[in-house]
Amino acid sequence: MADVLSEWGLPAGAAVADTVRLIVSELATNAVQHTLGQSPTFTVDVQLDRDERLRIGVTDSHPRYPKRLPAAVQQDNGRGMVIIRWLTAECGGRLSVCPTAEGGKTVWITLPWSVPVQS
Repeated sequence: MADVLSEWGLPAGAAVADTVRLIVSELATNAVQHTLGQSPTFTVDVQLDRDERLRIGVTDSHPRYPKRLPAAVQQDNGRGMVIIRWLTAECGGRLSVCPTAEGGKTVWITLPWSVPVQS
């Protein structure tokens, strides 16, 4: 992820780069933990649309959509979507979930892109 962002002109040490890596990490963790072992693989798709929007999609084969779980104080997990939604909103982006033709889903994050793209 860091290499792709860097190729597109976003320095590895930039705060937005850290935010994007955290979002991808949380989405990937959700794809592994919350599919109850029923989605043996997941994919990460990263797109730069017209040098204006960064789109990140994490696709798994499990049909259950992500839910906001009540995050009890003693709970060790369940805060991933809260973190993802907050970081996305903080960056001026949006989150969406789309079904796949195979019966799974893709969680998409769309963030504004203001970095001049390297040629």
